Amino acid sequence: MNYQFQFRTWYSQFYIADKNSSHTTDSNNFWTDEAHECRLAIEEGIIGVGIETYSYVNAEINLLSTRPVEVTLALYDNIVEGSIEIKSGVLQILDCPDSNVMLELTVKPASYRIRVCASKLDSVVDEDEAADDFYSIDIWPEQYSLRRIIKQYAS
Repeated sequence: MNYQFQFRTWYSQFYIADKNSSHTTDSNNFWTDEAHECRLAIEEGIIGVGIETYSYVNAEINLLSTRPVEVTLALYDNIVEGSIEIKSGVLQILDCPDSNVMLELTVKPASYRIRVCASKLDSVVDEDEAADDFYSIDIWPEQYSLRRIIKQYAS
């Protein structure tokens, strides 16, 4: 299933979370130097997705039943994967910093792998203005594994 979404957020980030998680984004383990560099922060029950603009998100989520084929690297500027446990069966997309629910999806309670593919990052000239940067997010059931950088954008 594919879901398109567009909303305003702040601080160049938004969240993918389990509805019942504590939504802890202020720990020293969340936006580490490595997380900033690869644009993906991970804490129990929540993932932070770093975006190029300061306030606008244009994205899609693809709910898949199995791991997708490897992506064509040339199509994207940054590709990173991380894992999240969705215990509640409700996956949420949240803005930052208020954690308002922008999209809510019912999924089977399980461990999921999330791949964020970012494109057109060079289109961002003024980080406060909407641009053509786009985030394609694949989500599929898979056992937990560490964050993996597939392609890193050199900003």
